[in-house]
Amino acid sequence: MTANGVLQIGLFLAVLLACVKPLGVYMAGVYSGRTPYLGRVLGWLERLVYRLGGVSREHEMTWRQYAGAVLAFSFTSLLAVYAVERLQGLLPLNPESLPAVAPDSAFNTSVSFTTNTNWQGYSGETTLSYLTQMLVLTVQNFLSAAAGMAVLAALIRGFARSSSRTVGNFWVDLTRGTLYVLLPLSFLLAVALVSQGVVQTLKPYREVAMLEPAVDAAGEPVTAQRIAVGPAASQVAIKQLGTNGGGFFGANSAHPLENPTGLSNFLEILAILLIPASLCLTFGEMVGDRRQGWAILAAMFVVFIAMLALVLAAEQQGGGALTKLGVDQVAGELQPGGNMEGKETRFGIAGSALWAVATTSASNGSVNSMHDSYMPLGGLAAVWLMQLGEVVFGGVGSGLYGMLMFAIVAVFLAGLMVGRAPEYLGKKIGAFEMKMAALAIILPSAMVLLGTASALAIPQGRAAIFNPGPHGFSEVLYAFSSASNNNGSAMAGLGANTPFYNGLLGLAMLIGRFWVMLPVLAIAGSLAAKKVSQNYIDSLPQPGRKRIAGSLQIGSRRHVAASAGTLPTHTPLFVALLVAVVIIVGALSFFPALALGPVVEHLMLAS
Repeated sequence: MTANGVLQIGLFLAVLLACVKPLGVYMAGVYSGRTPYLGRVLGWLERLVYRLGGVSREHEMTWRQYAGAVLAFSFTSLLAVYAVERLQGLLPLNPESLPAVAPDSAFNTSVSFTTNTNWQGYSGETTLSYLTQMLVLTVQNFLSAAAGMAVLAALIRGFARSSSRTVGNFWVDLTRGTLYVLLPLSFLLAVALVSQGVVQTLKPYREVAMLEPAVDAAGEPVTAQRIAVGPAASQVAIKQLGTNGGGFFGANSAHPLENPTGLSNFLEILAILLIPASLCLTFGEMVGDRRQGWAILAAMFVVFIAMLALVLAAEQQGGGALTKLGVDQVAGELQPGGNMEGKETRFGIAGSALWAVATTSASNGSVNSMHDSYMPLGGLAAVWLMQLGEVVFGGVGSGLYGMLMFAIVAVFLAGLMVGRAPEYLGKKIGAFEMKMAALAIILPSAMVLLGTASALAIPQGRAAIFNPGPHGFSEVLYAFSSASNNNGSAMAGLGANTPFYNGLLGLAMLIGRFWVMLPVLAIAGSLAAKKVSQNYIDSLPQPGRKRIAGSLQIGSRRHVAASAGTLPTHTPLFVALLVAVVIIVGALSFFPALALGPVVEHLMLAS
């Protein structure tokens, strides 16, 4: 690896860690009901939204009411997206006169953007009008991300409250997350991206003269090229910050008008992990103990760094077959070396590998290089990060509440090992919490394996596999790992824009999103009704005791004593246990499938 690559990655990690605390504390204030500085500017809009929606800010919901609101909102969003796509040919802001989207593709896309997956079986510049891109896709990028953050806020309140029947108000959480977190950050990033050359316009596509003579397939001379433009910067900003990932152009962030420079590349990668990483500190702040947030963040970083090292090593080493042909793959002053197939020369291996690991660990799904062209072990790291359950950073909100499901399993296992009742953040973990956590972890994993098996067993599934052998198998496994874990990235060798894949992948996205959300909210309601251990409160730092006391005012102030031998959950020991549980419980289910795909392909190349 080159010194330039080391510098890029080191600078990225330093900037990310520097932003985690201030943004995390700020978001804790937003979801705790405190008026942020932006309230002076946007407070009127927040109040207007409540008035138009008939929402009382003081009214709180039980977990069942909260879940019902999430489902109703998401279903309504799905129908709205589908309707606009099907009516696209009749609607304005369609300078290319693009027709309505096909029914199966419209269904897949509406499910995809509603579930924060943003899987795209189409090229945006040839399929969707400006109105569709802005009115439904960009808006859904905000709302689906805000919904995930709202569910996380409800779960955190479940940990922080004592003897309470409520976990917050979904409509308030949705509104405040959109107005005070996603909107201002997206505005700043969009302005920065425009300064780097990301296109933002409502003008029609541009005709430009060719710099060099060319001919088409029929041998006729081509003198001009039609360049797709549009309101891209505004969509790119929220697609990154909301861990959505859907590109304005088919090439996503490998497109020069969507990601033109090294600085835009750096900012877009940073945006992928910024909110998911900062939410760990939001969690620590809201439960009254920042050490808990740092512990969760440390566990995420351990897995992230390990997978980044694997991808960098695999891609920098390059392919053995090319070495035998005499191709020089050693990095030097005039070349980056390694496997540059499918990668942009302006980003190189370090910028591409960092993006690949960030996007598959954070449920983002955007790409600045083609994962289909990665070495087998590089592709294995990407698909494995998704198969962990998208909990290494993960989507905004969804990544952290997924990791907290693993934390519940970890403290339960620790309790079994020492013969004590498991406890996490002062709350006893019982059979109900374990059942719900198991459902949240297991069903998306089952959907990956069942979906892959179905696609390989049915002729319609096999017909779309363009690469034979283990690589073709890896492409199908990658697709269902991406859809079931709401990531959205893909290996391009699979022709997935067919009725079969659009339907089955759409089902996988729905299960991956809502089958996890509902058990999480059930756990939030169960924990909120329980008492907080007095010993746990006494163990908090003094500022944390004051913060947690404010949360406890919602319910009773009665507490229960912690059992002797309760595992502290802010120590390196717990971080190691949590990482082990994530790997063992979350990933070993896929070892046989990975052995049939990327592992076999790696052995074939090595031989």
